[in-house]
Amino acid sequence: MATVEEITRFLEKDFPQSKGVVEQVGEKSAIVRHQVGHDQLRPGGTVSGPTLMMVADFALYVAILGEIGIVPLAVTTNLNVSFLRKPVSDRDIIGRCQLMKVGKTLAVGDVYLFSEGMDEPVAHAVGTYALPPAR
Repeated sequence: MATVEEITRFLEKDFPQSKGVVEQVGEKSAIVRHQVGHDQLRPGGTVSGPTLMMVADFALYVAILGEIGIVPLAVTTNLNVSFLRKPVSDRDIIGRCQLMKVGKTLAVGDVYLFSEGMDEPVAHAVGTYALPPAR
């Protein structure tokens, strides 16, 4: 298993372009945050779909790293996203991931995305990651 601090150090070193913040990791779960910038908005003041998909994928990756340790070569093999309601454009996006299964070669997780401070999710995602054989 990896801690919030270990995952954050790894991401800062190997993924410096990432804008995601790891808030919590543990028990096959993760909570992440993404500050929404002007360049991630669509006309009408909504957060873009690609931004929401990125936060879902980031939450999955963080939850997996928290469960199996720092394994850089875990990669997304599938990500299905349902957009449920318009996100608030001036609030961070919060991703809450719960891993459903972590096997020898695949991990599957469920992610709900929220506008910070809102009770209803703005999107729901289910994703699968391929895990490297030697870990």
